[in-house]
Amino acid sequence: MASEHAIGIDIGGTGIKGAVVDLGTGALVTERFKVRTPEGGRPRDILQATEGLLAGIAEEADGTRLPLGVCFPAVVKRGRTLSAANISEEWIGLPAEELFEQALGREIHFVNDADAAGVAELRYGAAVGVDGVVILTTLGTGIGSALINDGALVPNTELGHLELDGHDAERRAAYSAMERESLSWEQWAQRLQRYYTHLESLFTPDLFIVGGGVSKYSESFLPLLRLQTPIVPAVHRNNAGILGAASLASR
Repeated sequence: MASEHAIGIDIGGTGIKGAVVDLGTGALVTERFKVRTPEGGRPRDILQATEGLLAGIAEEADGTRLPLGVCFPAVVKRGRTLSAANISEEWIGLPAEELFEQALGREIHFVNDADAAGVAELRYGAAVGVDGVVILTTLGTGIGSALINDGALVPNTELGHLELDGHDAERRAAYSAMERESLSWEQWAQRLQRYYTHLESLFTPDLFIVGGGVSKYSESFLPLLRLQTPIVPAVHRNNAGILGAASLASR
């Protein structure tokens, strides 16, 4: 396995998945390995599950010690996890990068999951060749965000937590709000309109990219939005975290 490959692992609230990535094309060069995130999402359990997943990937990759990137559903600052989304709050304040390196027996590059998705779109997807400010938002249980300026990632932006009309923006505009309140596409699009218009007023972006599982239904809601900024679905949905983490690990 040549040095133009790296391993990306994406840790989420329900699943942990990973693969070997071709860094030139963004293609997976192994199957995508996946295990369930242990119930409760506690540190020891997630570390053990990730160790088992990596063992399977390494065996498929002929045991070569490729660069390894791990993305995680938390604000990551100097290797510490400062928040916890859909995992145990025991992660808050932990030196998580160091804990993963000890458990996995190797150096890693550790990054927020939405930031990894943004890097995947920057290098292999909808943001390739786009100058200026690009904002990726993942619409799921909450709203994750990645802010990119002229190809450089500004990490840990957490734009889903902007206050809008007295509410955390993601509480009203995430895909989970549509499901929870049984909103139609049109009703949900009105909330997205409010959210993205607010982002426009703050950042004057050159491109919005919409990720998360709901992006596969983008034709049901993106045409309903009236924005100054072009808005497009993400190219890499389920694999975005893997690709971004692997790409960052290679640098």
